[in-house]
Amino acid sequence: MKLKNFHRSLLSKEKMLSKTFLGRDILITGGCGSIGSEIVRQLLKYKPKRIRIFDNNESGLFNIQEDLKSPLIRVLVGDIRDKERLRLAVKGVDIVFHAAALKHVPLCEYNPFEAINTNVIGTQNLVEVSREEQVSKLIAISTDKAVNPINTMGATKLLAEKLVMTADIGENCKTKFSCVRFGNVLNSVGSVIPIFKRQIKEGGPVTITSTNMVRFFMSMSEAVALVLKTASLSNGRDIFILKMRKIMILDLAEIMIEKMAPKYRYDPKDIKIKVIGVRPGEKVDEYLVTDEEKENLIDLGNLSVLKIPKMIPNKKLKHKRFISRINNQNINDGKILSKQEVKVLLDRYNLCDPEF
Repeated sequence: MKLKNFHRSLLSKEKMLSKTFLGRDILITGGCGSIGSEIVRQLLKYKPKRIRIFDNNESGLFNIQEDLKSPLIRVLVGDIRDKERLRLAVKGVDIVFHAAALKHVPLCEYNPFEAINTNVIGTQNLVEVSREEQVSKLIAISTDKAVNPINTMGATKLLAEKLVMTADIGENCKTKFSCVRFGNVLNSVGSVIPIFKRQIKEGGPVTITSTNMVRFFMSMSEAVALVLKTASLSNGRDIFILKMRKIMILDLAEIMIEKMAPKYRYDPKDIKIKVIGVRPGEKVDEYLVTDEEKENLIDLGNLSVLKIPKMIPNKKLKHKRFISRINNQNINDGKILSKQEVKVLLDRYNLCDPEF
């Protein structure tokens, strides 16, 4: 009986997503990145009218076009900093997924104006042209680093969230604006797993910034499933947050050394772990919501949605029947996986395969 319910649930989800995307014209900014390109791949099975991949990475656009070879794909070279180029890209679009951003904390810390140009001004450009072109929905990809930010990247992503969440002001706005707040995506470009792999291949040392470093994480499939589900559920002014687990980065490093060193003909004992100190703007722990935001959280099972009220002082949303379960189990207190659970996770996604 449980298996039947599971299959029924899957069919219901597929039907919902098919209804959302079938015959739609869809634009993905940053479509050559880890998340953007996976959104493209998963959207293809729902038979949209067209998928426009917008990116300033010419080689990346060429590669994804050659890889997918789909007649539904249009590759558009451009930068979200260029509003007029964006306007041309958005004409006739039904749904926008906004994944373009500068994401690396140290790079943004030392290049703050570039982070502002892309993450803030670029987002506002997209918001404005989406309103003007009457796009049905815009889903922006955010990050847990936008919660109580202490670094430039987090601060610019927080501002991007604010721009998206207040974009429907006015009587004639037909676009529904929403965000998805992510943790770390396993094995995405620039994330810790590819770095550890390279360091192990080179014989070490494997570098970590702190032995106490903890991160929320999600798999690529979980991340993109959340984005697509958001497009179906969004009613505007909402931030969707997956209830994620946590990993101790030290545990991850030790397990990857144990599993991968022999594949490169090293004794795991010979590959050392080096603590290099917390980088500028880096937190030891992350959070998914602020204390103030908890008051407007709605529980949707495996994810939560943060409803943003209109700009009325002291107004609280009346969702008490949804909120109680979240207040009893703080969404920021994600379960830290045991070492054995981390091993199972790495095996499930083949993340210790040298060729993956």
